[in-house]
Amino acid sequence: MQISALIALGLIGAILGLLLGIADKYLQVKVDERLTKVNEMLPNFNCGACGYPGCSGFAEGVLNGEIKSLKQCKPMKPAAREKIKEYLETTPGADGSTIKVEA
Repeated sequence: MQISALIALGLIGAILGLLLGIADKYLQVKVDERLTKVNEMLPNFNCGACGYPGCSGFAEGVLNGEIKSLKQCKPMKPAAREKIKEYLETTPGADGSTIKVEA
């Protein structure tokens, strides 16, 4: 009696584990790798002077095309702006497109 309960629990665990493995493969959220890289290149003051909630919000705005000029980030140095501009123009996204912004 106890052995059949253990076997039933083992089968249920194996089935649920298999389903979770399949769900993990097909339900992943793919993050644009450029978002992480651009966020690392920003000054990370999280001041909000650009009108976005911190540097990560600014980076998302740049990648979404909402921000056309990197000068919107007040504390960013001109050399950093050029570096980000060059990175976005030379690194395509998942769809193969590049982003053009003003430094």
